[in-house]
Amino acid sequence: MMMHTSKSQDINIQPGTVIQGKWHHNCYQIIRQLGKGATGVVYLAQSDRQLVAVKISEDSMAITSEVNVLKSLSKVQGPALGPSLLDVDDWVRDNKQSISFYAMEYLKGERTVNFVQKKGESWIFVFLSQLLTDLSELHKAGWVFGDLKPDNLLITGPPPKIRWLDVGGTTILGRAIKEYTEFYDRGYWGLGTRKAEPSYDLFAVAIICIELAKGRQFKKDGRGIKQLDEYINSHRVLAKIRPVLLRALQGKYKHAHEMKEDLMQTFYKQSQEQCENSGEEQHKQILNKPQSRVVKRKFKGLLETAIVTVLLFTVYFLYVYFKMI
Repeated sequence: MMMHTSKSQDINIQPGTVIQGKWHHNCYQIIRQLGKGATGVVYLAQSDRQLVAVKISEDSMAITSEVNVLKSLSKVQGPALGPSLLDVDDWVRDNKQSISFYAMEYLKGERTVNFVQKKGESWIFVFLSQLLTDLSELHKAGWVFGDLKPDNLLITGPPPKIRWLDVGGTTILGRAIKEYTEFYDRGYWGLGTRKAEPSYDLFAVAIICIELAKGRQFKKDGRGIKQLDEYINSHRVLAKIRPVLLRALQGKYKHAHEMKEDLMQTFYKQSQEQCENSGEEQHKQILNKPQSRVVKRKFKGLLETAIVTVLLFTVYFLYVYFKMI
């Protein structure tokens, strides 16, 4: 169930409708609805040049806030965090109501849950690392994603890369989270407040990992961290990073890069242990298998020596015998 600080807007625009900006005069022909949330509705549309995603809202302040987020993200160095902002304008609907909207890059890809189910659970670690890197940059820019969930993430590529779809819940650090979804909200699980801080996003990251591993959401049974820990510990993939996920769920990470460093150290430690175990196994094989080979070789050598000796004695005997005759 969705929980927001404002009611979901009911903006219904029929496919084929052309939206023209009041100030910039750019036109967008609506194709279909992509998503709907508390701050507005997102549509796939055709512009003069390309397919774009258009977000329309009756709340002009919400649009302004999201536009500021996208502008801020565009200044972050490295790979693009969110979709590129293309246009901001107002649309006068039916010559009466003025509705705010902005056009952004249309990201084409696959839902994270579907991708993991097709390609395998090992991809969870790849996307986890990518997501933590992106969140670290977002937090440095002074924002918290807030409504972080698989529905707001998309896998683009090749190569596969996790991208953010909707920044509607993005909140300035220190404020109250303005939009969230219960299942990924630490307040819902009784494991923290709804204050916009990095640890809020990192809790959602851990929940997303559990959902991707299980392939679905699950109901809360009131046991909080114990229930979540059971799901982690019972899954062979999640169990490998159990300490990292538990710290994130309990709000022990202050920064995304701390969680990523722990994740990398966990992988490094496990790889070392695997190498050591593999080395011990190889050592045992060297001690066992080669020994049998040595025995076989010795036996084979003795047999060959015996045969050669017999042949030499036979030849010598025949030589002596015929010489005497």
